[in-house]
Amino acid sequence: MNFQWLLVICICISSSYGQQFYDSTSCFSNISSPGIKYSLGEYNIDELKRATDNFSEGTMISDNVYKGCVDNAEVLIKKIRFEDTKQVIDVHSRINHVNIVNLRGVCYGKDDISGSYLVFEYSSNGTLRDCLSNSLASLSWHKRTQIAFDIARGLHYLHFCTIPPYTHMKINRKNIFLTPNWRAKLAVFGVKAVIGTTKKIGSIESLGGWIAPEHLVHGLVSEKVDIFAFGVVLVELISGKEDVYGNFLRYSITFLRGEANEGGCFEQLKFFIDPCLREDYPLAEALCLVVLAKACIEDDPLHRPSMDDIIKVLARMV
Repeated sequence: MNFQWLLVICICISSSYGQQFYDSTSCFSNISSPGIKYSLGEYNIDELKRATDNFSEGTMISDNVYKGCVDNAEVLIKKIRFEDTKQVIDVHSRINHVNIVNLRGVCYGKDDISGSYLVFEYSSNGTLRDCLSNSLASLSWHKRTQIAFDIARGLHYLHFCTIPPYTHMKINRKNIFLTPNWRAKLAVFGVKAVIGTTKKIGSIESLGGWIAPEHLVHGLVSEKVDIFAFGVVLVELISGKEDVYGNFLRYSITFLRGEANEGGCFEQLKFFIDPCLREDYPLAEALCLVVLAKACIEDDPLHRPSMDDIIKVLARMV
């Protein structure tokens, strides 16, 4: 993958569509003032049971994550292991960014059997998965590029602006929430994974879809695993299709390797893009996003772009 080609494409795009400057070295863009004392509300289990109809299946959003209403506000309620509670709260005490779901409170459990519950803000447009699956809530091209940029900013913040750096390791469209004005927020539900170490992994389904090969085979923890996952989400944003095992991704973007069928690269690109968009998008910009996605899902992590590179590309589109 020649990443310079991608940058050249985006320079051409910026000359036609303009460019919003984004300083990827700044860790204080859209972040509240540092130094504010971190405090959490404390809830009891009866409140959370009432909020979720006793954790009924109808209120479940994903594995051990529920939607409820507490103090007249919609919230996300995540059940976690009792022994992980302190570490997850500690992670959130170091996170303060507009593109990260905010932790509001906690319900402490007594032991690992009962577990603990974390209470997060809820974004009223639900998950990215919900929106892409709902044809009535079709996302415009502009909304999709803005969502991609928001996800990238959230990841950039976690990778470079938290001390110590945080790798998400579970980026997927079930963990991305959309606000009323269609801005994206990443949910950070897990404990910190140390870069360069290995981590026991669950099933592909529990991780939310196709994952980086080095993590799947060896459990390796790195920022490049997040970048691979970002690439998968980017392809799903462009195509409108969910790819659990990677087969769709592998076979649908072969035209970028010069394997286009009759009609050429741009005709194949149009076939690839979500038909809900009805071709209402800039074709050159769409090609740029697909090339970026392909770079992110390279099997070799050394061939994937950095989050700085990704931010620079996407900043030219929003």
